[in-house]
Amino acid sequence: KQWYQRRVSITAGNTVVIKPANVTPLTALKWAELTAKAGFPPGTVSVLPGSGSRCGQAILDHPDIRKVGFTGSTGIGVTVMESCAKSNLKKCSLELGGKSPLIIFADCDMSSAVRNGMGSVFFNKGENCIAAGRLFVERSIHDEFVARAIEECKKMKIGDPLDRSTAHGPQNHRKHFQSLLDFVDRSVEEGATLAYGGKQVDRPGLFMEPTVLTDVTDDNFAAHEESFGPIMIISPFEDGDMEGVLRRANATEFGLASGVFTNDIKKALRVSEGLNCGTVFINTYNKTDVAAPFGGFKQSGFGKDLGRDALDEYMKTKVITMEY
Repeated sequence: KQWYQRRVSITAGNTVVIKPANVTPLTALKWAELTAKAGFPPGTVSVLPGSGSRCGQAILDHPDIRKVGFTGSTGIGVTVMESCAKSNLKKCSLELGGKSPLIIFADCDMSSAVRNGMGSVFFNKGENCIAAGRLFVERSIHDEFVARAIEECKKMKIGDPLDRSTAHGPQNHRKHFQSLLDFVDRSVEEGATLAYGGKQVDRPGLFMEPTVLTDVTDDNFAAHEESFGPIMIISPFEDGDMEGVLRRANATEFGLASGVFTNDIKKALRVSEGLNCGTVFINTYNKTDVAAPFGGFKQSGFGKDLGRDALDEYMKTKVITMEY
């Protein structure tokens, strides 16, 4: 979401210093190159690749910087906020971790729910801040949904991400890849069922099989922790228990995004009102608009990255009173 932040910051009249993640520096450098070619004045955009502990901390400590927008983990977000306060009381906005619940009722359009459910989890091989971290499926359609999701996983073409026909590419780096394998192992040790995948694909590269975990209880590790990978986590809920599934969906410290699938508009509105998240999708997922404010609740952070609200994050309001 750094793309949102840098674009809005410049639109509001600021210069920007970008510190990309140390495992993904090239896109930020390429973007800076394009701004120069487009005629942006020198100094409008600067890129500072490197480690967070050195380059990122230098930004947080710098006395001339008055606003920081950060996208990353909740743990690092706490450090960012603390440093902003200690340096010169910088204004900050934080887009942090998520464990976005997706609630699927029996009265949904099943084909749409399966298709969007797959996208909600496996888009960008799960490296997506608003990925559906846990699917709650009504008991009467649970088994059918799981079976159809597994069939869709089997159809996914795994390969070169630069090939437009590829549906599932490699993970970003080895440490993260290993953390995903460990995530699956721990969730199974705590009682989840590995219904599909869970292993490295038999080919060169950091390719992980699309994975489906079922029978995930509320006390399971996978029910609360974000994987940031291609792992679909499915839990059933009893037929008709709308209030119960809402309580379970909200039983997390995260509140970035969420979704609901149902053909009952009253049910959809009740659930969307009850979900304690910054974004709720109804009968769709991953569909955002640049005019719609985007940001989280609770430990998913604060501040907005899109819409008119985002401009306010990068501007100051001044009042001038004059007699003349």
